[in-house]
Amino acid sequence: MKRFWTDVEVVPIDGGFDVHLDARPIRTPGRAPLRLPTAALAEAVADEWRAVGDAIDPRAMPITGLANAAIDRIAPDPGAFAAGLAAYGESDLLCYRAEHPLELRLRQDAFWDPLLAWARDRHGADLRPTTGIIHCPQPAASLAALAGALARYSPFELAGLSPLVTITGSLVAALALFDRAVTAEDVWAAANLDEDWQVEHWGEDDLARQSRQARRAEFDAAARFLSLL
Repeated sequence: MKRFWTDVEVVPIDGGFDVHLDARPIRTPGRAPLRLPTAALAEAVADEWRAVGDAIDPRAMPITGLANAAIDRIAPDPGAFAAGLAAYGESDLLCYRAEHPLELRLRQDAFWDPLLAWARDRHGADLRPTTGIIHCPQPAASLAALAGALARYSPFELAGLSPLVTITGSLVAALALFDRAVTAEDVWAAANLDEDWQVEHWGEDDLARQSRQARRAEFDAAARFLSLL
C-alpha cells in the first residue's frame, strides 16, 4: 500500500488511545479499531506510521504488528492463547542442561538457576532441570502455576510475551523480563548461551549471523512493546 496520509496524531478515546491518519482512525487487518491501552504505546505506533516512506513495509512496523495481533488474534479468546503459551513451560530451555563439557554446564547453571529460582519464588513454579535433550515431565502443580500467571495477562501483554517465549524457548525467562526481575540483555544472554558457546569455540557463519540478527530485532521489538504497556 502506498502512503496516502500526511499527518499522524494520537487521540485519547474511551479510556484508550487511537492513532489517526489525517483525522481518520487506523484499523487492524481485521477491521477493528486499533485502540491502544497506553499513551506510550500509541506514540510508538504513531512513530512507525510517521516513518513510512512511499509505501508501507510491515517488517518495519513491529509495534503496530504486535498491537494488531493483540486485537485480532488474542482478544477474541485470550484464555486459549494463554493456555497455548503456557505449554512452553513443559519444555522450558532452562531445564535442559549439557552433560558435557563441564565448563558449558557450569555456565548454564550460573545463568539459568537464578531464573528457575525466580519462577519458584514468584509463581510457586518449581521446574526441575535435567541433563540431555530427552523430555523431562515437569510437576503438574508448577505448570498450573505458570498457566495461572499467564491467564491474568491482558491480550496486549500476551502479544508482547509470545515472541519472547518462542524466540528464547523459555517461558520462565520471558515472564521474568515482563516482571522486570531481569533485563532484556540478561534474557538474551541466557537464551543464547549455548549458541554463544559454539561461536566461541567454532566461529559463526554468515547465515547464522543473519538469522541471529533477525531474531534479535524481533526480540527487541517485543521487549519494547511490553515496556510501553
